[in-house]
Amino acid sequence: MNDWPEGWSDRDRGNRYGGGSASAQPESARVMRQVRRGQTAPPQGAGVPQQPSYVNGQGHGDYTNAQQSGYDSGYSSGQVYGGGGDSGGPGDFDTRPARPAPNWRRRIKWTAISLVTVLVVTSVATYFWADGKLKREVDLSKVIDRPAGGDGTNYLIVGSDSRDGMSAEEKKKLHTGSAEGKRTDSMMILHVGSNGDTLVSLPRDSDVELPTFVGSESGKTYKGAGRHIKLNAAYATDGPELLVRTIEFNTGLRIDHYVEIGFAGFASIVDAVGGVEITIDKAFKDKYSGADFQAGKQKLNGEEALAFVRTRHAFAASDLQRTKNQQKFLAALAHEVATPGTVLNPFKLYPTMSAGLDSLIVDKDMGLYDLGSMFFAMKGVNGGDGTSLNMPISGSTGGNLVWDKAKVKQLVSELNNDEKVTVSGG
Repeated sequence: MNDWPEGWSDRDRGNRYGGGSASAQPESARVMRQVRRGQTAPPQGAGVPQQPSYVNGQGHGDYTNAQQSGYDSGYSSGQVYGGGGDSGGPGDFDTRPARPAPNWRRRIKWTAISLVTVLVVTSVATYFWADGKLKREVDLSKVIDRPAGGDGTNYLIVGSDSRDGMSAEEKKKLHTGSAEGKRTDSMMILHVGSNGDTLVSLPRDSDVELPTFVGSESGKTYKGAGRHIKLNAAYATDGPELLVRTIEFNTGLRIDHYVEIGFAGFASIVDAVGGVEITIDKAFKDKYSGADFQAGKQKLNGEEALAFVRTRHAFAASDLQRTKNQQKFLAALAHEVATPGTVLNPFKLYPTMSAGLDSLIVDKDMGLYDLGSMFFAMKGVNGGDGTSLNMPISGSTGGNLVWDKAKVKQLVSELNNDEKVTVSGG
């Protein structure tokens, strides 16, 4: 009995599998009907839906539209061509967006902002650190009967022979001796003004009148009786306040700020900047200060610098020559401190600042700006932008140096009016 539908035979089956078809194409690829998912097959003879043509690996029309229409091509939604995944085969397309080019302007901007921020924070921190180290111990408000202030700013710079904090070995090394208390080895008035800066040395043996004053500690008033003393005796009697009072009384020049440094502090500052270069005009030697120098340009360390500024016994002019050497060296030291090699090098700047601030004693109204102004003014004097001189001397009496009153009056008038100094010193 024939199981095939009526009128069909094996031969009528055409190119079916198992029927010896010459076609190499599977039946499903030729006549398999396409069926929507979820639907039943179309009735017999309803025809075959149009098959999609493939262009560039995609079906006929937009793939999204095909999805929306419910059409199923029979292929999975995975990659048809190529190796897929990370194989990097010929069919693998990199769909990541291209990396944008660096925005150098933006990078430079933020780098600059970061650097400025760091600089500002460091500067502010340094300011408060340095300001906190200043020893504001001198109260100029205790000075009575003060003269009126003039134009410009007047600093009284005092070098004392204080040995506070020095060990026996340091005293021996620096040839300071072991005297108790402290006295003034050097005194200078630095006038900072708009017509050039002026540095005036006051010899410690200057003959001055001791005025009426109020004791800095006792508060007791001591009446002046016209007694004359050496200038450094005023400091030994009642310290910085009486020294300021005596100078103002004998000159008529108001002192605005007070700065004092001791032996150890002076040597430490010189060592912190790596030494100070100076030219010595003539060789000299002094067993009291430990000085032993040849003529010519040379760099002095802290020990040598202290010996240089303390020496007086080796000179015929004694204290007058010593004050000139002190002016010369302090101006050179200020120049070294203010150089870019020190200011821009934190490994030199901070040790120098620390050494100086630890050893300086200043008045209660002294600020870092005032201190900086003083150092730069001394640098200017060393560079030839100012004038340096000794207080004019007319002679001596009883071992004391007598000031030339007429020249002193002219000098003070020029300083008070901030005029260029024309007076020559002793």
